[in-house]
Amino acid sequence: LYGHKSTGTPVEVLLLEERGQNCWLALVKPGRRLKIGATILFTPHTLHQTQNSASLHFSDTSLPTLIATVIARDEATSGRLLQFDIPSGVSLAALLPDYGRVPLPPYITDTQATLEQYQTIYAQVPGAIAAPTAGLHFTPELLQRCRERGIKQASITLHVGVGTFRPVEVDDVTHHQMHSEWLEVPLSTVEQIRETQASGGRVIAVGTTVVRALEGAAASGELQPYCGKTELFIYPGYQWRVVEGLITNFHLPRSTLLMLVSALIGRVRLLELYQDAIAQNYRFYSFGDAMLILPEAVLKGV
Repeated sequence: LYGHKSTGTPVEVLLLEERGQNCWLALVKPGRRLKIGATILFTPHTLHQTQNSASLHFSDTSLPTLIATVIARDEATSGRLLQFDIPSGVSLAALLPDYGRVPLPPYITDTQATLEQYQTIYAQVPGAIAAPTAGLHFTPELLQRCRERGIKQASITLHVGVGTFRPVEVDDVTHHQMHSEWLEVPLSTVEQIRETQASGGRVIAVGTTVVRALEGAAASGELQPYCGKTELFIYPGYQWRVVEGLITNFHLPRSTLLMLVSALIGRVRLLELYQDAIAQNYRFYSFGDAMLILPEAVLKGV
């Protein structure tokens, strides 16, 4: 969302999650000067996109100016809780297309990257702040080819949180404060996984998102249907319960995602793979390349 203070100072707001009726946790820039009680005004807009650029044009439509009040500071994210003044019966989510736009990672400068390109074909439940990028490689045709080869597919939901991009800044990873993310693993998926394991099949996660969801739902020792939040931090030494393979993009140094991959195949093997990827000019980041990881040994029956 792009708004401004009553003084006219521009304010950029990244919505993270809804905490109450039209009350949202958000990252605000600049945030230091926004005290509790401050207000932000948002004007409806249209997004104009050309071949080489995209820009927001604010329009005086019949839609009103939205007002959000800063009601608290969130220490975990350094964000703010914003209470939006919206008529009863109307949700902010329904108004977002008129007042904001989907944020793309800052390193994506080619504005021809449409919203369809930065969304998996199987996405259903709104809530993530970024796309689960390993899934961007899959098309309807590819999924159909997998099914024709007897590869079964099951779905989970995990809302990627802002902590995904937070680097590990401590020498002892056990002291890293892991972020929480909301997830849902339905009974139908649990049953499919159990059938696969019973028949000697392998559970391959598409993305670290799926890894965290499945392993988080198995935190008690056995995979169970689960709906809620997880703060699971997977790093070398982790005892795997569900996942036996991973399709994932390439990750940045000192990231929790890279540590998750290292926990699956080991640090030495991971470094070898990344050195080869760099030598072969494989692409990193959201629209980058992916790799299939099949570890030689995974704990069974944990």
